Order: sequence, then structure tokens, then C-alpha cells
Amino acid sequence: MSAESIYSNLDKGKYEVIKIKIGKEGRWDWDLMKNVDVFFPIVHGTYGEDGSLQGLFELLDVAYVGAGVLGSAVGMDKDVMKRLLLQAKIRVADYVVLRKGEEHRKLKFPVFVKPANMGSSVGISKARNKPELQKAISMAFEYDTKILIEEAVSGQEVECAVLGNEKPEASVVGEIIPKREFYDYQAKYVDENGAELIIPARLSKKLAKKVRDSAKRAYLALECLGMARVDMFVTAGGKVIVNEINTLPGFTSISMYPKLWEASGLEYPELIDRLIELALERKKEKDRLKRSYS
Repeated sequence: MSAESIYSNLDKGKYEVIKIKIGKEGRWDWDLMKNVDVFFPIVHGTYGEDGSLQGLFELLDVAYVGAGVLGSAVGMDKDVMKRLLLQAKIRVADYVVLRKGEEHRKLKFPVFVKPANMGSSVGISKARNKPELQKAISMAFEYDTKILIEEAVSGQEVECAVLGNEKPEASVVGEIIPKREFYDYQAKYVDENGAELIIPARLSKKLAKKVRDSAKRAYLALECLGMARVDMFVTAGGKVIVNEINTLPGFTSISMYPKLWEASGLEYPELIDRLIELALERKKEKDRLKRSYS
């Protein structure tokens, strides 16, 4: 759905667009003989935003939209992501990492249980007691060999879209009020009424700036490029806690990333243009560096 949304908003007079579909069995619908100037990867989750697809583009020596191999891999692994954020002195929720057979430090209920390497809230559940926790752990291990148990943060759930390479810009801040238990896959991609999106968020100018600054700091600390959506909480005491970063955010008509930029004065087609420009700028700089040491 994200890919179709981008395709319908691309200026066909400016771009010759080639659709490449990858089936669930891994078969690519792509004529290798066609020259491609820029790839716009919009494959969510494993292999699409974990650095695997980005590594292929690096081997092909072509421009592509979004984070590189490192930023993509770091952004996908919630454990490594949080370790780097903590090193950069950016607040995260209290959490523990668990592998099969390991004991874990006790956290206060309620908690969220998450596979370390999944996107779009797949495999995530909320637990309020020990029986629910065991069930949540079992489900999360169906998706990954490493999972996170994370204390639920009480506060406003906010998101900020970031755009750029070495000097990123942050959008206005948006607020999410889930109508479901939490902002899950259905609310993000399927159910238009699954969450209420408030843009701009109900924050003071000072707090909104703090959120935007935190988003940019997280973006740079995690080696992101091109684009990312940073998900955060703002507590009653005014603390900003980074939940996670999404290096390949949703791009459907109800997705927060394009909505935030639209509210910031950058319409959907212009946003796509800018992302393609950033990809080409990065490729040009890579080529310059190659010439300098070749």
C-alpha cells in the first residue's frame, strides 16, 4: 500500500517509473537489463529495512532513497538502537533484552514485549501480569531469537518526521491517540479509525522544540540518511523519551510521515522529489570520494 501510494504521487512527466514486485517466496519481478537511476525501496520489515536490500543497492553501485546499510540495520534492531541512544545521552524506556532460555530482570507492569528485529508493530503485545507476560514472550519469540521487554511509558505518544542527510530537518510534531490497546499494525496501515492523529501535537512551543531536537539527535546518533520517523513519549514532567526510529516509515494515505511533512508545508509529491534528490546527492558524494582515493 505504501508503494502504490508513492507510485500514484510520482510525477510521471518527470520520472520513468518501474515497479519491482517481490513475492512472498522471494521471486523478483524485475528486468535486470533496465537501467535504474534511483531505487525507492518501500519494503517494510525484514530484508526491506534492515540493511539487506540496501546492501544489494551498494553492490549495484546505484543511488537509493533512505538510510544506508548501517543506519538501516541499527534502526531495525531495537536493542542496538537503544544502546546507541543511551550512549548519546538520549532517554529511552527502561528495558531488558531476552534470548531463549535466559532469565530476565523484573520490570514493573504493564510492559510491552517486542521482537528485536521486526517492523510495523508486528509481534508486539502488552502484558499486565505474569500469565500475559509469558504469552507475550512466546509470541515474540515466534518472530525473532532476541526480544525486548520494556516498561510502558505514561505520557503523550508523539512522532516527528526527519528529512535530510548530514543536516537533517524535523517536521512539526504529531500526536497519536490509539483507539486500540496501542498503536498496532492495523491502526498504522489498515484501520483509518484505529487512531486519532493530532497535528500539531498538543505541546507548548518549548516542548515541541525539545521533541524536534531529540528527533534530530536520535537521527544522527543512529547514522540515518534520507528519512526516518522518530517515535517518542512526552511525560507529564516534560521528559522526552525516544521509543524507536523507523528508517522506512509508512507511506500510505493515512501514514504519519507524509502527513507531518504536509503539515510542515511540504506536499506529498514534493516530499518524494526531495527524497530522490537526497539519494542522488549522496551518490554524487560517494562517487567524489571514490575518485579521491582511487
